Amino acid sequence: MKIIAYYLPQFHSIPENDEMWGKDFTEWTNVKKAKPLFEGHQQPVEPLNDNYYNLLNVDVIKWQVNLAKKYGIYGFCFYHYWYNGHLLLEKPIELFLADKSIDFPFCICWANHDWTSSWADKEFRVIYKQDYSDRQDWDEHFYYLLPYIKDDRAIKINGNPLIVLYDAAGIPQLINAMLDRWQVLAQENGFHRLEFAYQDIKGDLTLGFDDSRFTFDIEYQPQYVKGFAYKKHPIRNYMVAFYAKKILDFFHIDYKKYKKKSKMGESVTIVDYDDAWEKTISMGPVTSKSIPGAFVKVDTTPRIQNRGFVTLGMTPDKFYKHLKAQIINCRESYKQDMLFMFAWNEWAEGAYLEPDKQWGYSVLEAVKKALEDTGEFPFHFEEDDQGKI
Repeated sequence: MKIIAYYLPQFHSIPENDEMWGKDFTEWTNVKKAKPLFEGHQQPVEPLNDNYYNLLNVDVIKWQVNLAKKYGIYGFCFYHYWYNGHLLLEKPIELFLADKSIDFPFCICWANHDWTSSWADKEFRVIYKQDYSDRQDWDEHFYYLLPYIKDDRAIKINGNPLIVLYDAAGIPQLINAMLDRWQVLAQENGFHRLEFAYQDIKGDLTLGFDDSRFTFDIEYQPQYVKGFAYKKHPIRNYMVAFYAKKILDFFHIDYKKYKKKSKMGESVTIVDYDDAWEKTISMGPVTSKSIPGAFVKVDTTPRIQNRGFVTLGMTPDKFYKHLKAQIINCRESYKQDMLFMFAWNEWAEGAYLEPDKQWGYSVLEAVKKALEDTGEFPFHFEEDDQGKI
């Protein structure tokens, strides 16, 4: 069983983030400043040994790979950011590519959403917008990716390189022409074909885009089941809001503007951890192209505070139980030999396999045990040092 973990490269500073969010901003910035918002809310999360690493250090990447291999993670799916030739957060992946001693399977997921301020505010300012109309850009993008798909470590399906698109449905009608062009370029560069997968976030196949060029539909969990029943946890007491309006009216202060500024009345979406997992497993494959997803846990409040989404109640034992069931589900219902895990290192969204101060290595041990107990553990490596860089 190939567990492929999503990998976020935003653990080093870049000029674009420095300009927007302040000097030396990284994903750790949001992680460190997080606060508990309700009773039982575990924030901030902290990496084991205060390992607030910098991904411009290739030794960090080697440590991550050694850890992943030891506990049975098959490979990483690196998020890749391309905006008509403008690259963001590309250095860690380029370091990985350049160092052939890092022996670990990988694929690229083009995170083709607009680069916006949505995580920081509700204004939804677009900083970098995707434009798919430039056909020369299609070629330039392909040739940037070519060294990655030619690499011996690239994940292949029937000998063909795998490329994932984050939001295929968000690309207009040009998607078929673009992917067809990439197939032509792939054949010109010695490949039989490329295998495309799209990362289905909404679980909605009625969006009207033609997925005939795609081999796989990856169920991105637990966002895929986010539309199921959930409860709201008020951050502000609505009776307080009621009386606050009366007071503000008395002083002739615009309540609507105050409410927006103060975020009065916003609420965190809380989903029971077991319930989210049970719905994930019970839904089964939506199409014959479906690849199942898995998740450690989710808590997006470090990024978006009161508008966050939390799966509440995770323990390593629960994670082991559900992951084991999903591995069996993947093999027997989906008839697949791979699943995508959210995530290796999404610390500001609460989804990480890396060791932390609360659970140590227990989450990674749960992965290994789930693979072993289903007869799917693929690696037999010698013990190496844990948690030291």
